Amino acid sequence: MNHVKEPSHSFSTQFQSSQQMDWIRVQDSLKGRLITEDDFKWRLPTREKEGSCEILKYVGGVDLSFSKDDSSIACGTLIVLDLQTHKVVYEDSSIVRLHIPYVPGFLAFREAPVLLELLDKMKNNAHPFYPQLLMVDGNGLLHPRGFGLACHIGVLADLPTVGVGKNLHHVDGLTQSRVRELLQSADSPENILPLIGDSGCTWGAAMRSSQGSLKPIFISVGHRISLATAIEIVRMVCRFRVPEPIRQADIRSRECLRNNR
Repeated sequence: MNHVKEPSHSFSTQFQSSQQMDWIRVQDSLKGRLITEDDFKWRLPTREKEGSCEILKYVGGVDLSFSKDDSSIACGTLIVLDLQTHKVVYEDSSIVRLHIPYVPGFLAFREAPVLLELLDKMKNNAHPFYPQLLMVDGNGLLHPRGFGLACHIGVLADLPTVGVGKNLHHVDGLTQSRVRELLQSADSPENILPLIGDSGCTWGAAMRSSQGSLKPIFISVGHRISLATAIEIVRMVCRFRVPEPIRQADIRSRECLRNNR
């Protein structure tokens, strides 16, 4: 009887290394299209009217939740929040089996296709509530290669995006403990700390987003938005620690998985 030979460890390692090199090339290519300043036709409700531009009203949020029984089964959810009423006006979910493993620094190659498909579906249907801005449960520029999930989705969807992380990527000398110490000692009534690395680069901002919240969230530019504007919008949609568009996407993706067990 002939037994199927398992791939050797060295072959597996070479394959993973080759795959990561391909991913790096894709990231570098997309990074060339990245815009890290305000590039949109709407204005914030808090800012004075300039010309005839529309007001930001529809803010999207995306998140993935994973099955407790099988970590390759995930539910991606897109919701759209009306900024005036803070009510969810659109939601859609998709349960999928993921074939790409989680590799640190390359989360977008695992999760972005699911979330982009939800955005494409909404856009192709010419839905009137298509988001003017998208909040992503993941980092943007605050990433070991300066191009996280929020950047990846923003560039491919050509949509202003903001990355919101619950954990800090250790980049350029920034660490979770160091940032928390700085945030606690910072003399800032707004509870915001710019994340400036050893190189002098500003990677994003840490923010205690709600009263009594001890753990900060980490905000970074995704695409077509400045850090200052990203922070302002996040502050507008935080009822709890996590911004409401992402929080609602998380709640509904978990509920979708429970209902389809």
